[in-house]
Amino acid sequence: MKGIAHQGNHVSFGSYALQALDHSWITAKQIEAGRRVMTRYTKGGGKLWVRIYADKPVTQKPAEVRMGRGKGNPAFRVAVVQPCRIIYEIGGVTENVAREAIKIAASKMPIKTRFLIGDKRPNV
Repeated sequence: MKGIAHQGNHVSFGSYALQALDHSWITAKQIEAGRRVMTRYTKGGGKLWVRIYADKPVTQKPAEVRMGRGKGNPAFRVAVVQPCRIIYEIGGVTENVAREAIKIAASKMPIKTRFLIGDKRPNV
């Protein structure tokens, strides 16, 4: 993978965001784990936007299968993420709550990320 994200790279819905700094595939399970931890930390307050979607299927062959015999079955789905891409946005909460929730969600991601502050308009 090469290049940086030219779309989806600025805070547009919420007031705070988590931005990717590396190239990576992020699985649907990792995206869901981050979403769950942010929702639980904010106790259902505020609004959360997930800006990436796992739309690429990845196939795997079963263990101990000989070479050839075609392609394997879809095993899981991934989202292809480039640097500068916004992963999550959150609004309607204080900066301290948003910073801590995004910090916990960032620990679930397989890449380096950073916390962004967008405009200060209230999104509830």
